[in-house]
Amino acid sequence: MSCRALPLLFLNLGGEMLYILDQRLRAQSIPGDKARKDEWTDVDRKRVMNDIITTMFNKKFMEELFKPQELYSKKALRTVYDRLAHASIMRLNQASMDKLYDLMTMAFKYQVLLCPRPRDILLVTFNHLDAIKDFIHDAPGILNQVDETFRQLINTYGCLSDGEFQLIRQTLLIFFQDMHIRVSIFLKDKVQNSNGRFVLPISGPVPWGTEVPGLIRMFDRNGDEVKRTKFTTDGNYIIPQREGSFELYGDRVLKLGTNMYSVSRPVETHISGASKNLASRVKENAAPNPLVKEELNFLARLLGGLDVKKPAGAETGFRLNLFTTDEEEEHAALTRPEELSYKVINIEATQ
Repeated sequence: MSCRALPLLFLNLGGEMLYILDQRLRAQSIPGDKARKDEWTDVDRKRVMNDIITTMFNKKFMEELFKPQELYSKKALRTVYDRLAHASIMRLNQASMDKLYDLMTMAFKYQVLLCPRPRDILLVTFNHLDAIKDFIHDAPGILNQVDETFRQLINTYGCLSDGEFQLIRQTLLIFFQDMHIRVSIFLKDKVQNSNGRFVLPISGPVPWGTEVPGLIRMFDRNGDEVKRTKFTTDGNYIIPQREGSFELYGDRVLKLGTNMYSVSRPVETHISGASKNLASRVKENAAPNPLVKEELNFLARLLGGLDVKKPAGAETGFRLNLFTTDEEEEHAALTRPEELSYKVINIEATQ
């Protein structure tokens, strides 16, 4: 497995988390002059986003993250995001945190599957970081932190070969392979089947540097072309006009990784039957994990830079509910499988 996949996994999932939180906080914000002490305002939203982004791009944290290392378990990474989400005055209970994490993972899985080239995973990451910079455009100190991570990404991944990026892509897909949660946005756009598996398009732009399918060339032993044969395809392919920019600033061209919540619409997710069966077998097939000690050491190092912010003085932490009602959230907490949190999830992004 690739030892360079972890930073890309963390940053892209973190970007999706920030998209969801920003949308939910905006939906629940009350004008400052009308809000009670226990209600969200836009000032609170900006404070939460700034606190989480500051913690996410902490210099010490990033140094640990970029060290070559294997990917760890879903549970280990889930713990990191739990800590990260609570690095502000915002509080999520277990059910809402599970819901948040499930949508993050399915969104990034979709992006990895649709990348035209393995190298384009880096452009997806840049799209997430570009959007994060928009969240904190009026906080120059935090912007510098994000730009420093941008430079680390360019230095670390800019020199990798196509084969190394292919190994990174395979590593990420192995991480996501058993997750088949149905998301209403994807179902509505017909990019996901009812069993939770994504539908790969057979039309559209071909990867940069390749040609539109439909022509077979034959060459002799001297490398000279001697024959051409054309064939028809079922897809409607086009050649991209230009390659996305891998610089600190530039047009990424690729739209994967941009904020799909910028247009408000309901988002619901459900688990497929295959994943339910998988959840029921987890305890039966559970075996001692030889990486447990390494995972704990990894988390100890990684979480060292992630401090949960405690409300100061009389200030109370604000609770964010990702469910439509408190009752729905409580029911999800009681019924959700402890060993594998993929039962039924509902995200209502318009209320």
